[in-house]
Amino acid sequence: DKRVKTLYFDNKTHSLCAIDQTKLPQKLQYIYISDVTTLYDAIKTLKIRGAPAIGVGAALGLYACALRFEDNTTEGFAYSFKKTAEIVRSSRPTARNLFYAVDRMQNAVNRAEGTTVDIMLGELKAEAQSIFDEDIAMCRCIGEYGAELLKDGSTVLTHCNAGSLCAVEYGTALSPIYVAAEQGKRVKVYADETRPLLQGARLTAFELSEAGIDTTVICDNMAASLMQHGKVDIIITGCDRVAANGDFANKVGTLSLAINAKHFGVPFYVAAPSSTVDESIPDGSEIIVEQRCGLEISDYWYSTPMVAPKAKCDYNPAFDVVPRELITGFITEKGVTDSIV
Repeated sequence: DKRVKTLYFDNKTHSLCAIDQTKLPQKLQYIYISDVTTLYDAIKTLKIRGAPAIGVGAALGLYACALRFEDNTTEGFAYSFKKTAEIVRSSRPTARNLFYAVDRMQNAVNRAEGTTVDIMLGELKAEAQSIFDEDIAMCRCIGEYGAELLKDGSTVLTHCNAGSLCAVEYGTALSPIYVAAEQGKRVKVYADETRPLLQGARLTAFELSEAGIDTTVICDNMAASLMQHGKVDIIITGCDRVAANGDFANKVGTLSLAINAKHFGVPFYVAAPSSTVDESIPDGSEIIVEQRCGLEISDYWYSTPMVAPKAKCDYNPAFDVVPRELITGFITEKGVTDSIV
């Protein structure tokens, strides 16, 4: 169900509660997080993934960790929070929302400096709740604006997973599809399987099909053929970071999609909240691209290794950086625009 929250703060256990996305689609399992080691691991290993969800998860998780700090002096609490925040920041390098959320939580502690631990905790709770609420509101707005681009009978191609599972609700790239469906429009979706982590096959196909959306999974190298045969009306993807000039990072494979879309004249839109923009970097060349373990290519999805033992899998970037000139526009919580900045 698209209205099931991917993550939230559980008031009974005073913990971050999140769907373990590494278990999908075979099992819908929740994890409870209240310490920095578990929080770091959940983000690093993609139990919590998707730029908006990473940001919200970091905020709620930091608050859960702070509730358990042993040093009850204001100085000790502030020091513990700073060190905890630094660890969380180091979990993944590319998603802008992670740093945005951690910075906001750190600023909440800084605002309460010189007061009491209870006041600091109150500031953290309020800031985490604001980040949570803002995510839901922004994703819904992205859906409403993006749905205007979809007609009854539209066919959408998407890459990776930027739906309910990448946020609290609705998501970014899939939000227009959900809203269009609520409006009574019939929308067909082609979901790239999205190598090497298969977020499209495992996650996008799972949530869309559960929501009753007509969904077909294709291998990543089939997208150009679909466009060549006129079977794609529009491409919508999410993104993890946008540079000041509009270059953006999204799951590896997005660059190929953008190039093919340009060649075949298919509109290509990027759905993202404004918090994804990093104005401190002028262009995409300064976006840090995470390199991941080659076992994700050779072993993770097979009962026995798929790659010959003497062959290497030592090039495994998690993201592409796509030049602004290859895309049609951005869908944000403020509307459909040429520039997200």
